[in-house]
Amino acid sequence: MAASDSPTQQNVTLDDVVTTVVMARVTDFFGFFVYAIASAIIFPTIFFPFLDPVAGTLWSFAIFSLAFLARPFASVAGRAVQRKIGKAGKITLALMILGTSTVAIGLLPGYDEIGMAAPILLAILRFVQGLGLGGAWDGITLQLKSAAPAEREGLYGMVPQLGGPIGFCVAAALFYVLTDFLTVDELYSYGWRFAFFAVMAVNVVALFARIRLLTTDFGAEDDGVLKSAPMLELLRNEGRTILLSALLPIASYAVFHMVTVFPLSYSLLLAEHDIAHILLWQLLGGALAVVAVIVSGVLADLLTKRRVLQISCVLIVLLAMSVPTLENHPHIYIVFGFVVLGLSYGQSSSIVPNRFAPQFRYSGAALSTNLSWILGAAFAPFLGLLLAANFGLWASALYMLSGAAVTAASLYFLEKRLNEG
Repeated sequence: MAASDSPTQQNVTLDDVVTTVVMARVTDFFGFFVYAIASAIIFPTIFFPFLDPVAGTLWSFAIFSLAFLARPFASVAGRAVQRKIGKAGKITLALMILGTSTVAIGLLPGYDEIGMAAPILLAILRFVQGLGLGGAWDGITLQLKSAAPAEREGLYGMVPQLGGPIGFCVAAALFYVLTDFLTVDELYSYGWRFAFFAVMAVNVVALFARIRLLTTDFGAEDDGVLKSAPMLELLRNEGRTILLSALLPIASYAVFHMVTVFPLSYSLLLAEHDIAHILLWQLLGGALAVVAVIVSGVLADLLTKRRVLQISCVLIVLLAMSVPTLENHPHIYIVFGFVVLGLSYGQSSSIVPNRFAPQFRYSGAALSTNLSWILGAAFAPFLGLLLAANFGLWASALYMLSGAAVTAASLYFLEKRLNEG
């Protein structure tokens, strides 16, 4: 017999949901980017000193992708766990797994202390992080979407997306302090570890707000939107929609890493720019991205979400053309890139749930989102650096263009499918 999520139900307002959604997503992305930034500027030295810097960073980025590969497995397992201990219990367990693995990474000895065991343990802990992230899918964005006024669907749809640029700014600011105020020895010996301990602290704070919202009667629970659907039935009825929905945000998710992680690795390895200066430009870009995410919501209500994504694809083409500025004028690509990221990312996920029938919306959105992150984001830092190191920045630009082409095609076929239905 399934456990209930809570013995009592509380009433919350739409403002409570907005606040909780933003808090949850900011903390999620803060932890996400703490690892991402460390994988570019810390881990190659700590865990792969036996390789040349480019090869070490590529291995670091390969391990970075493991968390994305773990998420679908966690989602499937989470369905069984949720039936046993309820949604609130599942989220608590998942965040405990995520927090424990994050702290363990912060405590992990480097290659100089324990040899090859160090990168192997890092890979294991990164995979466990992915299990925690995948299991922590809570559907609270669907609660917000369900409760939002119809005429403000675009504006409320962008609210969860604010977590991306805000979370990045917090992580980048932390690493800016660490890199600019500590000596190199201090940074690599102990300084970087504090960032991972900070992740655990903020996740504990956010957990209580998320559990409170999940144990309320607010939003979509009554019409079944937050109910899991049987997997076979989901795939049989919504398989094509899941695939197209997974491909739809690929351009945005690729840009996500190509303006955050990729400039750090390229500047450190191939252009020799000062990392503290790059982080400062990224902080400025992140602030502009927050504004751009909000603008995407306004435009979605004035025009349509589809039109906003079409505009974003055109802007990504222009961004790809600006990639060569990373060599001598990195601020041009970085600042423009964050603005494009904000506009594209702001509506990239909110358009997906509408494509599913209500009874499949929760499970379909979860599955397509996990697949999107794998296809669009998991290998973006690895491929961006690999292409740039072997062929030049033009090859990285082509990679971004391919993402824009996939998104544009997916948008076309999704609209065609909707019209046929």
